[in-house]
Amino acid sequence: MIRPQQKRRREAQSMQSALGPGDQIVTIGGLHGTVVSIDDDVATLEVAPGVVVKFARPAIARVLPKPEPVVDTDEVLVEDEPVIEEHPVIVDDTTADKSKKD
Repeated sequence: MIRPQQKRRREAQSMQSALGPGDQIVTIGGLHGTVVSIDDDVATLEVAPGVVVKFARPAIARVLPKPEPVVDTDEVLVEDEPVIEEHPVIVDDTTADKSKKD
């Protein structure tokens, strides 16, 4: 084999050997699933709730990145910003211009 092919083959083998339960993967056929368990040469995947299938470990093409947790921006408080308190405006009717009449 030539060098680039050897490198790709090593990368694929290391990815497949690093698989573990909970990983989101895509098979060489395009099937998306979640790894449930890994045996020697067999990966058990859940492709839909309650649907479990077995694949040969080399049939796994890639591992998808783990989704980042969603942060609810409504509940996030920013500590660095100063809090400005609003003071109520008091209107004194006694100082109003009395020369104008309705």
